[in-house]
Amino acid sequence: MSVDSIKKVLQGGEFLIKNAVAADVFTPDDLNEEQRMFGAMAEDFVKTRIFPNIEKIDKMEPGLMEELLHEAGTLGLLGATLPQEYDGMGVNLNTETLLSEKLGLSHSFGVAVAAHTGIGTLPILYFGTEEQKKKYLPHLAVGNLKAAYCLTEPGSGSDALAAKSKAILSDDGKFYHITGQKMWITNSGFADIFIVFAQVDGDKFTGFVIDAKSEGITLGAEENKMGIKGSSTRQVFFENVKVPAENVLGEIGKGYKIAFNVLNIGRYKLCAMVMGGSKAANTQSIKYANERVQFKQTIAHFGAIKHKLAQQAILSFACESATYRVSNLIKTKVDELKAEGKSPEIAKLLAAEEYAIECAALKVMGSETLDYCVDEMVQVYGGYGFSEEYPAARSYRDARINRIFEGTNEINRLLAVDMLLRRAMKGQIDIIGPAMKVQQELMAIPDFGGEEDETFFAKEKKAVVQAKKAILMIAGAAVQKYMQDLENQQEIIMCLADMSFDLFAAESAILRVEKKVNRSSEAACQEEIAIAQVFLNDALEKMHSIGKTAIAAIAEGDMQRMMLIGLKRFTKFDR
Repeated sequence: MSVDSIKKVLQGGEFLIKNAVAADVFTPDDLNEEQRMFGAMAEDFVKTRIFPNIEKIDKMEPGLMEELLHEAGTLGLLGATLPQEYDGMGVNLNTETLLSEKLGLSHSFGVAVAAHTGIGTLPILYFGTEEQKKKYLPHLAVGNLKAAYCLTEPGSGSDALAAKSKAILSDDGKFYHITGQKMWITNSGFADIFIVFAQVDGDKFTGFVIDAKSEGITLGAEENKMGIKGSSTRQVFFENVKVPAENVLGEIGKGYKIAFNVLNIGRYKLCAMVMGGSKAANTQSIKYANERVQFKQTIAHFGAIKHKLAQQAILSFACESATYRVSNLIKTKVDELKAEGKSPEIAKLLAAEEYAIECAALKVMGSETLDYCVDEMVQVYGGYGFSEEYPAARSYRDARINRIFEGTNEINRLLAVDMLLRRAMKGQIDIIGPAMKVQQELMAIPDFGGEEDETFFAKEKKAVVQAKKAILMIAGAAVQKYMQDLENQQEIIMCLADMSFDLFAAESAILRVEKKVNRSSEAACQEEIAIAQVFLNDALEKMHSIGKTAIAAIAEGDMQRMMLIGLKRFTKFDR
């Protein structure tokens, strides 16, 4: 495939300054029959092998998780995304998204799979030598080896580079002796290999692949967690562990590249998995509401319950729309980079880095959508929702960790805006120009004339364009006032992140529905049209409220009044 034949799409972060075309986005309707069959196989495995064993998994029956992971490996579920030369299946990201969605139904098992296939395997695929890849990847693909990722320490959580674990090179240069303590390590109780980060020479943050059976490694007791109780989570202690020098992963002192870049895909996949959980919570809530009778009718007839079920569906739809949109952005970038001569693994790494802003946004949106859905699921079930004999309780407990996994949602909000502004400062994306145009528009007399566009979703798409101006207005004013100190104005940054994330999800839902309408008709898509319109309306209301908070922290006097007028204008939606 030539470079010229690759369709050019918006680059990372450009959704704020450019408008996407419905024909260019990928939606669940675009999945082909082969992809759907693969997804159905994954879902069948979850329903026949995981659900019947869910209590045993949560009680950590010895050997069960390992057995189920191996079964998943024999079906290709663990090696789906690995290249065929390493006994993987080499599926693209759209297929991987569907697979992740289906595995997202599996509670603790899904956590074990995600840790193994993501942060446990991808560091070797992306940064390992050819010898390391051939040694480990085929066994990881089929589940003969299970992996865990050892990054967090008691004193370094979000600040990962502050790790204290140390690696000392032997006098003959053949081994490193690693000493340190890691905590919250998923899969640690049964892992065969650890991806470990330690400081070489005291300040060179470096990755290593370590045999979990190495002398000097001990494990703490299983953590007594709020949720995901079937997931093995222990502390791992390294006491002068002898590691061959050839087990260094990547370059000495460049471990941050591994730690941070692998998280981009991790954040994306987490969103895909929790999206599956959100949809399942909505389905279970609807099912129960249609069975539970109160006051001589099912509770599904009551307006308060209808609102909860509808809101679950609306948020899940928007999250799904954004997720599949980003999956194809990354996939298309992978195709572009491969056409330029990059290896498939490097292409995927660089593509995920390109859309790191969108991946961070998805992680936040997905985890918070799931939290809403499971919370309302408990409420729909009422007293039964508080009982461990019903599914709502487990879903509620297991969901909460997702706002902490893969970088807390606060960190992801800060990262997304920081990456956007850094790219703007480097000239990689033109945010300053559009922001200045918005400021000029604020000073001008509003134009209320012109013929009304009667094309489908014209008002909705205009509202999206206007909403982007609201974000650019606030971002431009914040940069002008605080300059380099903006990174310390976290409240403003969080506001900008929330506004941007809501905007991206709303635009994604609209583009998805527009594409479906173009394929069929408006009459056939009435429910989807209503969902997109409600989400957009609610998103604009939120953006207006959040924007007022940001403006109050940036401006005062006449400038504040002018910005508030602009905010109201830019977040208005007349259907």
